[in-house]
Amino acid sequence: MPENDVSAAAVRLAALGCGILVATIYYAQPLLDPISRSIGLSRAAAGLVVTVMQIGFGLGLACIVPLADRYENRALVTASLGVTALALAAIGLAHGTAGFLIPATIAGMSCVGAQILVPMMAGMAAPARRGRVIGTVMGGLLTGIMLARPAASFVASLVGWRGVFLAAAAATALVGVALRLMLPRHQPTGSGHYLATLRSTVAVIGRYRLLRRRIAYQMSLFALFIGFWTTVPLLLADRFGFGQQRIALFALAGAGGALAAPVAGRLADRGHARTATMAAAAGAAAMLAATWPVAFWGRASLGAAVVLALCAAAFDAFVQTNHVVSQRLIFALSDAERARLNAAYMSSIFAAGAMASAFGPVIYAALGWKALSLAGVALASPILAAEALPGR
Repeated sequence: MPENDVSAAAVRLAALGCGILVATIYYAQPLLDPISRSIGLSRAAAGLVVTVMQIGFGLGLACIVPLADRYENRALVTASLGVTALALAAIGLAHGTAGFLIPATIAGMSCVGAQILVPMMAGMAAPARRGRVIGTVMGGLLTGIMLARPAASFVASLVGWRGVFLAAAAATALVGVALRLMLPRHQPTGSGHYLATLRSTVAVIGRYRLLRRRIAYQMSLFALFIGFWTTVPLLLADRFGFGQQRIALFALAGAGGALAAPVAGRLADRGHARTATMAAAAGAAAMLAATWPVAFWGRASLGAAVVLALCAAAFDAFVQTNHVVSQRLIFALSDAERARLNAAYMSSIFAAGAMASAFGPVIYAALGWKALSLAGVALASPILAAEALPGR
């Protein structure tokens, strides 16, 4: 291993830590019904179970992640895992609405440690393998996102919804101890008081043209990603007659997208960022557009559902390729501002995802699946045009 490089074992453990942390905000999604009945929420208000975690996560991106440019990173990451473990345990033991929603909000805020780990590992990696390290860590994060929902459904079927959060609390605590023991210290060079750090997070967007462009690219593709995965359960239920278990199995297809992350990192390391970006935009649009004829031409058979799942896996892979390439590029802009660059980038694409989760089902209900499948062409075309311009 070269000097000033991070070990492969530490990278793999960081990938696991990212997956464990980010899964926190997805466990509750397939469990809305049993959770809401247990804590006394009405059917109409059941969405608060997920909403408060998403709000907490957004606040954490804006208010906690930038601190990684000032404070020692290993301490921040392990504190994140510790607080998340305690909050998950409190959720599992919760009685009443407030008893659930308060620790759920805290869990959403604290689990942003995953977004501290990614730039931390990038900063410790040798420049020649930085993209590969980012890709590996992001692969773990994406696997956590895609496996959280089916895993929560399966565990809940065995031990109930409380068991899901108690098991997650134990796993998070164990990974936190392991990361504390294995990760090296990483002291950033930034200084300044807290409010100045937050203000400078906004300022980096205006300072770096590359960051603005990459934010715009990933906002478009991430909106498609969230819109697809928010709405495809409705398509599977309406068109294929799938129940909850089959929908959960379909969601496993999305985990295949994580396999593209290390490959994307290698491409970026070798100077192929522009080619990878154009391939990602074109591929994501093509795969999303293909879902309409796959789903509606011919019978709604199990074979058609399998092909639809393959399209979904490829679609996810293209979206994540652009994400990894974007992070590889923006982390190279400034060593001292890496966490703030990530906070600005992630906050922006998270906002796009939140809007897509709200409007995706509305578009589906009003215009059907074809409108959603063709939205990829509309949102990917500007990316292709911008990257094709000479001297961009």
